[in-house]
Amino acid sequence: MYTLGIDIGSTSSKTVILEDGIKIAAHVVIPLGTGTIGPETALDEIFRQSGISKDQITYTVATGYGRLTCPEANAQISELSCHAKGIHFLLPQVDTVVDIGGQDAKALTISPQGKLAAFQMNDKCAAGTGRFLDVMARVLNVPIEQLGPLSETSEHPATISNTCTVFAESEVISQLSAKVPLADIAAGIHNSVAKRVAGMALRLGRPGCMAMSGGVALNTGVVRAMEREMGCPILVDPLCQSAGAIGAAVLAYEKLSKSKE
Repeated sequence: MYTLGIDIGSTSSKTVILEDGIKIAAHVVIPLGTGTIGPETALDEIFRQSGISKDQITYTVATGYGRLTCPEANAQISELSCHAKGIHFLLPQVDTVVDIGGQDAKALTISPQGKLAAFQMNDKCAAGTGRFLDVMARVLNVPIEQLGPLSETSEHPATISNTCTVFAESEVISQLSAKVPLADIAAGIHNSVAKRVAGMALRLGRPGCMAMSGGVALNTGVVRAMEREMGCPILVDPLCQSAGAIGAAVLAYEKLSKSKE
């Protein structure tokens, strides 16, 4: 039996096909989000790659910022529940998750059964989100995927004191004018994000075992900065960017299982 999860974010679309609730048969990430051809492309691509047809999918759950725009879905579930379930599937020992998305940042605590127990969320300000990192990468004229490796060469991280994206951008421009090395500015940017997100996460208490999900988890500079702020190691699974879609596919399977009981 195949279930499908689709996570339609603000900047990317992720699809996952799960076989019998235990095996990931295929996964796809498309760097285009809601309001674009991203979701449709992600669906087309996962069927092409897997060789599985739409007719073989028993149940589909959509999640993410654009979940209500997916006509193929049988149900829509909050990304909070899906990220909790997805990380539990990948890393069952984890009790705390931080997801830095394109438009928001979330901290979750997970029950031993993989259910969302509590959360903190910032969806009112771009600071501490993927959008903040995108803006800063453009100011530095550095590809976003190179921001992490660049920051790890820093010897004297710059201080970014403003939490507002607009003011922080002006601060970075001033540092560039003062010839502060790019690596030091990049490290300062990551430290700024980590301080804001860690402050939010710590409202849930100290984690026993922590992970990051979402695309920003692939940025090693942010992960290392978060580890320093949280005072603990942070696990990052290779499929971290697809955690929401994995959780959606798992929840689709669970819905089917309950309906058969």
